Amino acid sequence: MTFGCSSKLSSMILFTMLFASLMGASEGGNFLQDFDITWGDQRGKILNGGQLLTLSLDKASGSGFQSRKEYLFGRIDMQIKLVSGNSAGTVTAYYLSSQGPTHDEIDFEFLGNSTGEPYVLHTNVFSQGKGNREQQFFLWFDPTKAFHTYSIVWNKQRIIFLVDNIPIRVFQNLESIGVPFPNKQAMRIYSSLWNADDWATRGGLVKTDWTQAPFTASYRNFKANACIWSSASPCTSTSPNSVQDNVWQAQELDAPGRNRLRWVQQKYMIYNYCTDLKRFPQGLPPECKRSRFL
Repeated sequence: MTFGCSSKLSSMILFTMLFASLMGASEGGNFLQDFDITWGDQRGKILNGGQLLTLSLDKASGSGFQSRKEYLFGRIDMQIKLVSGNSAGTVTAYYLSSQGPTHDEIDFEFLGNSTGEPYVLHTNVFSQGKGNREQQFFLWFDPTKAFHTYSIVWNKQRIIFLVDNIPIRVFQNLESIGVPFPNKQAMRIYSSLWNADDWATRGGLVKTDWTQAPFTASYRNFKANACIWSSASPCTSTSPNSVQDNVWQAQELDAPGRNRLRWVQQKYMIYNYCTDLKRFPQGLPPECKRSRFL
């Protein structure tokens, strides 16, 4: 794929990607301290003294991990290198979630591909147990060749999804018009690699080729600038002394950010629930009428 935008905007995006990569490399967390492998029978591994985590999938099982801490608002960054080669049928999920039937959730899901085809990046937002707010994108790079940074900014006003610090989606808080927004339930960070060949690749038409297994996704340079939630202390900042680190609390898109968002949505968005008139014959959800950036 090509960038398909002006040279000025291309240069800005390339600089942002390089800056984000350098920042991630220098400020990564430690998986031994921050996460637990929760399932997969040794298919999930923490390596290099906690600097690298890998999840694997074979015909017997996938694998997954979760954060030890719960967060109520913040900025979460993770560098991920996705399953390479023929990954059709596999899903690598990376998301924030609370628990229970009225849970909140903020999703990145990477839907595997046949060799040579692009990954599909699937995003969704759940609030009070209700989702159905899907947007899907192709990426403007091969996410299997190197690590890229996938970020969630979550504050009281909005949720921003970013890829290499480039915004791809914004979900605004529109509780004023009756749209539920995830702002009361603390969430953990989760990731998993699993088989979903009944739906993931071309609606389930392309099945997992188990001769390519094990499939492996790799993670590094986790960073959370966030409020850590506990019953004793609802919000303990991970960066209490840094105004720069806590900028997420009121983060919104400036003019260059809106331009980058518009570029991604015009060139790489392949599905938007807010334009799916067949799915909502009684009318689009109310938030779709209020914001261009949902």
